[in-house]
Amino acid sequence: FSSRRRHTRCSRWSRGLGDVYKIQVVIEDAGSNFSAYVPDLPGCIATGQSFEEVEREIRSAIQFHLEGMKQDGLPIPKPSSAVEYVEVAA
Repeated sequence: FSSRRRHTRCSRWSRGLGDVYKIQVVIEDAGSNFSAYVPDLPGCIATGQSFEEVEREIRSAIQFHLEGMKQDGLPIPKPSSAVEYVEVAA
């Protein structure tokens, strides 16, 4: 799991076919499964039995979450979370 950790600054861009969002996702090894959440989209969560499954599920959850916000006339929040790793003596 640790070799798959990713950290990026969140951003949004357009490809001409509509807006595409790049947003931070946190994936955690929960012991018996994996869980994921999106800090900039409160309540947007997913679980899966493997890293790959939870990654697929959180993509689907994000898309569903954004579609619901659009249908409700709510603004899509600008990504604001960032990840940074720090080193400390252990």
